[in-house]
Amino acid sequence: MQSFYKGKRVFITGHTGFKGSWLCKILSNWGAEVTGYSLNPPTEPNLFDTANIADDITSVIGDIRSYESLKNAFDKARPEIVLHLAAQPIVRDSYKMPAYTYETNVMGTVNILECVRQSDCVKSFLNVTTDKVYENKEWQWGYRENEPLDGFDPYSNSKSCSELVTHSYKNSFFTDGHVAISTARAGNVIGGGDFANDRIIPDCVRALENGEDIIVRNPYSTRPYQHVLEPLYAYLMIAKAQYEDIKYANYYNVGPDECDCVTTGELVDLFVKYTNGKIKRIDKSEENAVHEANFLKLDCSKLKSVFGWKPHWHVTDAVEKTVEWSRVWLENGNVRKIMDEQINDFLNCRI
Repeated sequence: MQSFYKGKRVFITGHTGFKGSWLCKILSNWGAEVTGYSLNPPTEPNLFDTANIADDITSVIGDIRSYESLKNAFDKARPEIVLHLAAQPIVRDSYKMPAYTYETNVMGTVNILECVRQSDCVKSFLNVTTDKVYENKEWQWGYRENEPLDGFDPYSNSKSCSELVTHSYKNSFFTDGHVAISTARAGNVIGGGDFANDRIIPDCVRALENGEDIIVRNPYSTRPYQHVLEPLYAYLMIAKAQYEDIKYANYYNVGPDECDCVTTGELVDLFVKYTNGKIKRIDKSEENAVHEANFLKLDCSKLKSVFGWKPHWHVTDAVEKTVEWSRVWLENGNVRKIMDEQINDFLNCRI
């Protein structure tokens, strides 16, 4: 896959975020010509600045809600492949800023698809959404791509809308096959360099940094956790496949095996284990908490059957790699080096 991306012009929205920074690192390592369009990094500290990602790509700071600004950057880049990651991604923040969440996640998708619609250079477009797009009935089996889309909270619902916008554009403007259009619905990701608020692993890293215990508000919530490199590799695989043959343009779940769907409490226990018990877990329910799903799994058999996909790392490996990266960062080590090492380990490892 590395040879395919060498020299390819790739446009990434949301490139300053956690997933976007890892994606830029992979593609720049592979020799792609990457242009990123995003707001400034959403946290301080952040992976984008810590790893000096701007040195590897053309970075354009702009708001996905501004079509004119986006179109200007897009036209200069003349991309062949577009990976749309820009979003307001935090469930709890979406309750605080519902209008902003919808503007970013829905109209941002409209704006990037308008750029693609009016271009003569794009061959492959992938919209990255979330496992939370499904109408969650809290059942025990995984959701499949043909299940109803109806996220509950403003974040989840706005990503459901983003999916529907993509479906409409695909049916309305790209039926002639000149651009391959797909979406990828990924489960929860973890990995080094995520400093977001209201995410359990970043909370663990902050607890480790400050020598504090980690407070867990929903220890029995079950989620499909995977290392950040898992979905990124799948996105690149899908984008490549549909670039070469439009028959692969579709809607795909991207998640771990069933054995890696664990509770939040189990995930934190793994983190504590790999820190040699330097912190401990404390369960503490939150009064008047906003609604968050308790049980959510994906059925990823479609991705596996179409591409022969299987995860590289189990959740234990993912947590271990996250702690490994965090230790390097906490000790002011070479973050770019550990990223390169983990990318190489991932590419050379098959379960």
